[in-house]
Amino acid sequence: MWDDDKAWFAPKRYGYGAGLPISWEGWAALALYAAALGAATLLIPYSWLAFAAIVVAASAALLVIAAQKTRGGWRWRWGGRD
Repeated sequence: MWDDDKAWFAPKRYGYGAGLPISWEGWAALALYAAALGAATLLIPYSWLAFAAIVVAASAALLVIAAQKTRGGWRWRWGGRD
């Protein structure tokens, strides 16, 4: 697991997963994801398969990065301060 001092994302207060980015690296990862999705939309008239492949690959990459770079890791949270 990654060092929590170098976390890119805050944990969600309720539920499972990551919240908003808390460092410039997290915001950059989110911006790259949005750019990849935007670029993928240009492929829709030519190939739905290429569009879907880019969306799936970019989403998987963001999920892996967010899971590894979230402060405290991903686990279920009930709203407490931890």
